[in-house]
Amino acid sequence: MSLSRSQMLHEMGLGPIWRLRDAPAAAAEEDSAACSPAAAPAASSPAPTAAAVAPASAAKPAVNIAAEAIAGLGWPELRQAISTCGNCELCQGRKQAVPGVGDERADWLFIGEGPGAEEDARGEPFVGPAGKLLDAMLAAIDLKRGDNVYIANAVKCRPPDNRTPEAHEMAACWPWLKRQIALLRPKLIVLLGRAAMHAVLHEEQALGASRGKRFEYRDGELVVPVIVTYHPAYLLRNLPDKAKAWEDLCFARRTMREQLAAGRDLPLEAH
Repeated sequence: MSLSRSQMLHEMGLGPIWRLRDAPAAAAEEDSAACSPAAAPAASSPAPTAAAVAPASAAKPAVNIAAEAIAGLGWPELRQAISTCGNCELCQGRKQAVPGVGDERADWLFIGEGPGAEEDARGEPFVGPAGKLLDAMLAAIDLKRGDNVYIANAVKCRPPDNRTPEAHEMAACWPWLKRQIALLRPKLIVLLGRAAMHAVLHEEQALGASRGKRFEYRDGELVVPVIVTYHPAYLLRNLPDKAKAWEDLCFARRTMREQLAAGRDLPLEAH
């Protein structure tokens, strides 16, 4: 059943209706007025599901792959290699690896923690209740899964019992994520939760202390602004913090507009 924006907001308990301004290039000061804590993201209609990656057991045995080899892979080879990765023990309990989903030329990159049970079964990140909330958050700033948006995780295989990935597991998976970033060359990275922040920024401070700040991801000549916010699964358990996440979305939208404005007179880089 298709619900209206106001019905979705009411159902999610996110507060009054927020309506996005029609002009995508509106001034940042207008965003400040529109993005008050009372405002809240609207829900989107269900997003199309990408084809699931074939389970490693149905193709090849899990194998160890060196970071140097990963650094030279293109998208098709990268997806295939992730599906058979055996670089850490998480491969032993997976149904299939979950590389990521979305537009492989996207300006926006959202990075979460790791696959859960539903993601492990379907081969796509953020497909459960947290995924529905993420879709609503995207819709609130006029984004849609698969349309100028790519979604990935710090680890590509499900941790046992959906626990937080351990440091050595994220380190083993880092070459995959690093290569995805290099291929995407996004204009903005949004980190969803503390595990993603640790994986990408190697920051040990609490997530709350990192909100509202602009970090940088650097890899050679590639420099990408990074913003940190709460993981949607956390928000489902801590409803009052949805207002803070909404502030972070507004900050991300302003940052992207600044990125686009800064690059308007520059030659386009190939993705």
